[in-house]
Amino acid sequence: MASKSGRTNQNTDPHSRQARIAEMRRADQIRERRKKAIAITAASAIVVGLVGFGAWVLIDQKQAEQRKQAAAEKIRKEAEAIRKQPVEGEQLWDAKTLGRNHVETPVKYEMNPPVGGDHHPRWMNCNGDVYKNPVPEVNAVHSLEHGAVWVTYNEKAPKADVDRLAATVGKTPYTLMSPIKEQTGSIMLSAWGKQLTVDSADDPRVSQFFTKYVQGEQTPEPGAACTSGLAGK
Repeated sequence: MASKSGRTNQNTDPHSRQARIAEMRRADQIRERRKKAIAITAASAIVVGLVGFGAWVLIDQKQAEQRKQAAAEKIRKEAEAIRKQPVEGEQLWDAKTLGRNHVETPVKYEMNPPVGGDHHPRWMNCNGDVYKNPVPEVNAVHSLEHGAVWVTYNEKAPKADVDRLAATVGKTPYTLMSPIKEQTGSIMLSAWGKQLTVDSADDPRVSQFFTKYVQGEQTPEPGAACTSGLAGK
Protein backbone atom coordinates (compact mmCIF):
# COMPACT_ATOMS: atom_id res chain seq x y z
CA MET A 1 0.00 0.00 0.00
CA ALA A 2 1.28 3.46 -0.88
CA SER A 3 1.78 6.03 1.81
CA LYS A 4 0.24 9.43 1.80
CA SER A 5 3.44 10.85 0.33
CA GLY A 6 3.05 8.52 -2.68
CA ARG A 7 6.30 6.46 -2.03
CA THR A 8 6.32 2.64 -1.72
CA ASN A 9 6.43 1.34 1.86
CA GLN A 10 9.77 -0.50 2.56
CA ASN A 11 10.72 -2.66 5.54
CA THR A 12 13.06 -0.47 7.49
CA ASP A 13 13.04 -2.58 10.68
CA PRO A 14 16.64 -2.37 11.97
CA HIS A 15 16.28 -5.69 13.78
CA SER A 16 15.43 -7.42 10.50
CA ARG A 17 18.52 -5.98 8.78
CA GLN A 18 20.79 -7.04 11.69
CA ALA A 19 19.32 -10.55 11.58
CA ARG A 20 20.10 -10.83 7.86
CA ILE A 21 23.62 -9.52 8.39
CA ALA A 22 24.17 -11.96 11.25
CA GLU A 23 22.87 -14.82 9.09
CA MET A 24 25.24 -13.85 6.28
CA ARG A 25 28.16 -13.72 8.70
CA ARG A 26 27.25 -17.14 10.09
CA ALA A 27 27.10 -18.53 6.55
CA ASP A 28 30.51 -17.01 5.78
CA GLN A 29 31.94 -18.49 8.98
CA ILE A 30 30.52 -21.91 8.13
CA ARG A 31 32.03 -21.75 4.65
CA GLU A 32 35.37 -20.65 6.08
CA ARG A 33 35.40 -23.47 8.64
CA ARG A 34 34.50 -25.94 5.89
CA LYS A 35 37.41 -24.71 3.74
CA LYS A 36 39.82 -24.99 6.68
CA ALA A 37 38.55 -28.49 7.47
CA ILE A 38 39.03 -29.56 3.85
CA ALA A 39 42.52 -28.03 3.77
CA ILE A 40 43.50 -29.70 7.05
CA THR A 41 42.14 -33.06 5.86
CA ALA A 42 44.03 -32.78 2.57
CA ALA A 43 47.24 -31.75 4.34
CA SER A 44 46.88 -34.60 6.81
CA ALA A 45 46.37 -37.06 3.97
CA ILE A 46 49.51 -35.78 2.25
CA VAL A 47 51.54 -36.01 5.48
CA VAL A 48 50.26 -39.52 6.16
CA GLY A 49 51.09 -40.48 2.60
CA LEU A 50 54.59 -39.07 2.84
CA VAL A 51 55.19 -40.74 6.18
CA GLY A 52 53.88 -44.01 4.81
CA PHE A 53 56.06 -43.74 1.70
CA GLY A 54 59.09 -42.87 3.81
CA ALA A 55 58.45 -45.82 6.08
CA TRP A 56 58.05 -48.10 3.05
CA VAL A 57 61.34 -46.87 1.61
CA LEU A 58 63.13 -47.47 4.92
CA ILE A 59 61.61 -50.93 5.25
CA ASP A 60 62.53 -51.77 1.65
CA GLN A 61 66.10 -50.55 2.18
CA LYS A 62 66.40 -52.57 5.37
CA GLN A 63 65.07 -55.69 3.67
CA ALA A 64 67.47 -55.18 0.74
CA GLU A 65 70.37 -54.83 3.15
CA GLN A 66 69.27 -57.96 5.00
CA ARG A 67 69.08 -59.88 1.70
CA LYS A 68 72.54 -58.63 0.77
CA GLN A 69 73.97 -59.69 4.12
CA ALA A 70 72.28 -63.08 3.86
CA ALA A 71 73.71 -63.63 0.37
CA ALA A 72 77.19 -62.63 1.54
CA GLU A 73 76.92 -64.96 4.53
CA LYS A 74 75.82 -67.81 2.25
CA ILE A 75 78.82 -67.23 -0.03
CA ARG A 76 81.14 -67.08 2.98
CA LYS A 77 79.82 -70.37 4.36
CA GLU A 78 80.05 -72.06 0.97
CA ALA A 79 83.64 -70.86 0.55
CA GLU A 80 84.48 -72.03 4.06
CA ALA A 81 83.07 -75.48 3.27
CA ILE A 82 85.11 -75.65 0.06
CA ARG A 83 88.31 -74.67 1.90
CA LYS A 84 87.84 -77.59 4.27
CA GLN A 85 87.69 -80.10 1.42
CA PRO A 86 90.87 -81.45 -0.21
CA VAL A 87 91.37 -80.81 -3.91
CA GLU A 88 91.34 -84.16 -5.66
CA GLY A 89 94.62 -84.89 -7.44
CA GLU A 90 96.60 -81.98 -6.00
CA GLN A 91 100.25 -82.37 -5.00
CA LEU A 92 101.31 -81.16 -1.59
CA TRP A 93 104.67 -80.13 -0.12
CA ASP A 94 105.49 -79.61 3.52
CA ALA A 95 105.67 -75.86 3.99
CA LYS A 96 108.40 -76.33 6.62
CA THR A 97 110.73 -77.71 3.96
CA LEU A 98 110.24 -74.76 1.61
CA GLY A 99 112.84 -72.04 2.11
CA ARG A 100 111.69 -68.46 2.49
CA ASN A 101 114.95 -66.56 2.26
CA HIS A 102 115.25 -63.50 0.06
CA VAL A 103 118.07 -64.01 -2.40
CA GLU A 104 119.25 -62.25 -5.52
CA THR A 105 121.04 -65.26 -6.98
CA PRO A 106 119.52 -68.01 -9.20
CA VAL A 107 117.51 -70.66 -7.36
CA LYS A 108 117.09 -74.24 -8.55
CA TYR A 109 113.62 -75.47 -7.67
CA GLU A 110 112.70 -79.16 -7.37
CA MET A 111 109.35 -78.70 -9.14
CA ASN A 112 108.25 -76.86 -12.28
CA PRO A 113 106.55 -74.51 -11.78
CA PRO A 114 107.88 -73.98 -8.25
CA VAL A 115 105.45 -73.84 -5.33
CA GLY A 116 107.80 -72.29 -2.78
CA GLY A 117 111.37 -71.89 -1.70
CA ASP A 118 113.92 -69.11 -1.52
CA HIS A 119 113.00 -66.25 -3.80
CA HIS A 120 113.82 -62.74 -4.98
CA PRO A 121 113.02 -59.85 -2.59
CA ARG A 122 110.65 -58.40 -5.19
CA TRP A 123 107.41 -60.18 -6.05
CA MET A 124 105.63 -60.33 -9.41
CA ASN A 125 102.55 -58.15 -9.56
CA CYS A 126 99.69 -60.54 -8.87
CA ASN A 127 96.59 -58.37 -8.79
CA GLY A 128 94.88 -60.37 -11.54
CA ASP A 129 97.89 -59.89 -13.83
CA VAL A 130 97.98 -61.94 -17.05
CA TYR A 131 101.44 -62.13 -18.63
CA LYS A 132 101.86 -63.16 -22.25
CA ASN A 133 105.53 -64.02 -21.74
CA PRO A 134 107.29 -66.18 -19.14
CA VAL A 135 108.05 -64.48 -15.84
CA PRO A 136 111.04 -65.01 -13.52
CA GLU A 137 110.31 -67.93 -11.20
CA VAL A 138 112.10 -66.31 -8.26
CA ASN A 139 109.69 -63.37 -8.39
CA ALA A 140 106.57 -65.47 -8.93
CA VAL A 141 107.43 -67.62 -5.90
CA HIS A 142 107.47 -64.46 -3.80
CA SER A 143 103.90 -63.82 -5.05
CA LEU A 144 102.91 -67.27 -3.80
CA GLU A 145 104.32 -66.34 -0.41
CA HIS A 146 101.86 -63.45 -0.38
CA GLY A 147 98.94 -65.81 -0.97
CA ALA A 148 98.64 -65.68 -4.76
CA VAL A 149 97.58 -68.49 -7.07
CA TRP A 150 99.79 -68.81 -10.15
CA VAL A 151 98.17 -70.21 -13.30
CA THR A 152 100.61 -71.54 -15.92
CA TYR A 153 100.17 -73.29 -19.26
CA ASN A 154 102.20 -74.69 -22.13
CA GLU A 155 101.66 -75.02 -25.88
CA LYS A 156 99.34 -78.01 -25.43
CA ALA A 157 96.68 -75.91 -23.72
CA PRO A 158 93.80 -75.02 -26.09
CA LYS A 159 93.53 -71.30 -26.79
CA ALA A 160 89.90 -71.26 -25.61
CA ASP A 161 91.00 -72.62 -22.23
CA VAL A 162 93.83 -70.11 -21.99
CA ASP A 163 91.43 -67.27 -22.76
CA ARG A 164 88.91 -68.52 -20.21
CA LEU A 165 91.54 -68.80 -17.50
CA ALA A 166 92.90 -65.36 -18.38
CA ALA A 167 89.42 -63.90 -17.91
CA THR A 168 89.12 -65.58 -14.49
CA VAL A 169 92.56 -64.39 -13.39
CA GLY A 170 91.91 -60.89 -14.69
CA LYS A 171 89.01 -60.39 -12.28
CA THR A 172 90.60 -62.12 -9.28
CA PRO A 173 93.01 -60.25 -6.96
CA TYR A 174 95.98 -62.26 -5.70
CA THR A 175 96.34 -64.25 -8.93
CA LEU A 176 98.71 -64.18 -11.88
CA MET A 177 99.08 -66.14 -15.09
CA SER A 178 101.96 -66.83 -17.47
CA PRO A 179 103.21 -69.47 -19.93
CA ILE A 180 105.82 -72.08 -19.00
CA LYS A 181 106.87 -74.09 -22.04
CA GLU A 182 108.74 -76.79 -20.09
CA GLN A 183 106.02 -77.75 -17.60
CA THR A 184 104.62 -81.27 -17.84
CA GLY A 185 100.90 -80.46 -17.61
CA SER A 186 99.07 -78.38 -20.19
CA ILE A 187 97.44 -76.29 -17.42
CA MET A 188 98.79 -76.08 -13.87
CA LEU A 189 97.73 -74.10 -10.82
CA SER A 190 100.20 -73.39 -8.03
CA ALA A 191 99.95 -71.94 -4.53
CA TRP A 192 102.49 -72.03 -1.70
CA GLY A 193 103.12 -75.77 -1.19
CA LYS A 194 100.17 -76.77 -3.43
CA GLN A 195 99.86 -77.68 -7.10
CA LEU A 196 97.15 -79.01 -9.40
CA THR A 197 97.30 -80.18 -13.02
CA VAL A 198 94.15 -80.08 -15.16
CA ASP A 199 93.36 -80.64 -18.83
CA SER A 200 90.59 -78.07 -19.16
CA ALA A 201 89.60 -74.68 -17.80
CA ASP A 202 86.12 -76.14 -17.22
CA ASP A 203 87.44 -78.60 -14.64
CA PRO A 204 85.48 -77.78 -11.42
CA ARG A 205 88.69 -78.21 -9.43
CA VAL A 206 89.98 -74.96 -10.96
CA SER A 207 87.31 -72.96 -9.13
CA GLN A 208 87.88 -75.03 -5.99
CA PHE A 209 91.63 -74.36 -6.10
CA PHE A 210 91.03 -70.61 -6.42
CA THR A 211 88.51 -70.56 -3.57
CA LYS A 212 90.72 -72.65 -1.31
CA TYR A 213 94.11 -71.06 -1.93
CA VAL A 214 93.71 -67.42 -2.98
CA GLN A 215 94.83 -65.85 0.31
CA GLY A 216 94.22 -69.29 1.84
CA GLU A 217 95.46 -70.81 5.08
CA GLN A 218 98.67 -71.94 3.37
CA THR A 219 99.75 -68.29 2.86
CA PRO A 220 102.99 -67.52 4.76
CA GLU A 221 102.38 -63.76 4.56
CA PRO A 222 98.59 -63.16 4.36
CA GLY A 223 97.59 -59.65 3.35
CA ALA A 224 101.02 -58.77 1.90
CA ALA A 225 100.88 -56.67 -1.27
CA CYS A 226 100.34 -58.02 -4.75
CA THR A 227 100.94 -54.67 -6.40
CA SER A 228 104.00 -52.37 -6.65
CA GLY A 229 106.15 -55.39 -7.48
CA LEU A 230 107.79 -56.48 -10.71
CA ALA A 231 105.68 -55.90 -13.82
CA GLY A 232 106.19 -58.25 -16.73
CA LYS A 233 104.66 -58.30 -20.20
